[in-house]
Amino acid sequence: DGQNLFTKDVTVIEGEVATISCQVNKSDDSVIQLLNPNRQTIYFKDFRPLKDSRFQLLNFSSSELKVSLTNVSISDEGRYFCQLYTDPPQESYTTITVLVPPRNLMIDIQKDTAVEGEEIEVNCTAMASKPATTIRWFKGNKELKGKSEVEEWSDMYTVTSQLMLKVHKEDDGVPVICQVEHPAVTGNLQTQRYLEVQYKPQVHIQMTYPLQGLTREGDALELTCEAIGKPQPVMVTWVRVDDEMPQHAVLSGPNLFINNLNKTDNGTYRCEASNVVGKAHSDYMLYVYDSRAGEEGAIGAVDHAVIGGVVAVVVFAMLCLLIILGRYFARHKGTYFTHEAKGADDAADADTAIINAEGGQNNSEEKKEYFI
Repeated sequence: DGQNLFTKDVTVIEGEVATISCQVNKSDDSVIQLLNPNRQTIYFKDFRPLKDSRFQLLNFSSSELKVSLTNVSISDEGRYFCQLYTDPPQESYTTITVLVPPRNLMIDIQKDTAVEGEEIEVNCTAMASKPATTIRWFKGNKELKGKSEVEEWSDMYTVTSQLMLKVHKEDDGVPVICQVEHPAVTGNLQTQRYLEVQYKPQVHIQMTYPLQGLTREGDALELTCEAIGKPQPVMVTWVRVDDEMPQHAVLSGPNLFINNLNKTDNGTYRCEASNVVGKAHSDYMLYVYDSRAGEEGAIGAVDHAVIGGVVAVVVFAMLCLLIILGRYFARHKGTYFTHEAKGADDAADADTAIINAEGGQNNSEEKKEYFI
């Protein structure tokens, strides 16, 4: 209660400038002075008794004493006292905290060259920081989790982080990044090492001839073996599985050439490649077709097309004929007329009818039948 002197704590990065301000709320022209952590007077009013030129007066009035400290070091940390010579005297203190960024950031990989599937140890060390540094790990853009240990020495901290990493062939050439987070560091402070991973070959067989892919008797066959590995395979070989290579086969490095194919060449042909890591292979199954396989297929396709066209025309003609006949019979219904026993309907009795009928028989030339 009644306190009239105020100041604020200061946090500064090593090597930068700290500003200390002693402020008086209601000035009565009392004397203001600033003391260091050892209670030595830095400034008395606007006079500097301490022989340290790093302290410079920024402002002096009856309500404020403002002083700067340049090139701050860890030894400047502590409490600085503002005093106001009133009755009774008043005192307030400010604490200067110095932040020290890591002095050195080192990354170390257990093995310069690793083999796929192997687990390697990677270490990153951030030396002499205050406070302790936080270390983060990345493999490419993916963040990984490491294990950190902190060592303290004379208010300074050294942090070592360990990362156990199982490598694969896809990791070859990928950077492992050690990145630090610290209040005295702006932006990204990081170091990295690129992984070098050896892996066994990857083998792929490419048919370069015939282009259409159909292998027929009398044709030629050319296969190319593509093998990629680290280190690059120096030896690529061709074998025929469960049989000997045809005598007319020609081997030239990664290429296999078989001229004048025949059915005895049928079988599985294997390309093998190896390096110091291991070996791998890829198979091609050869089946030789008859020499006319392609032609017969084409002819058969043409025959089927012709037959299909003829059948379609015949069916269409029959449908048209049925439609025409159906319409004709619908218009002309069948009728049957006979003139037999003509006049019998007009006879008065049966005898007369018989006589008329006999008379009708005599005129047989007039009896006609009509069928339409």
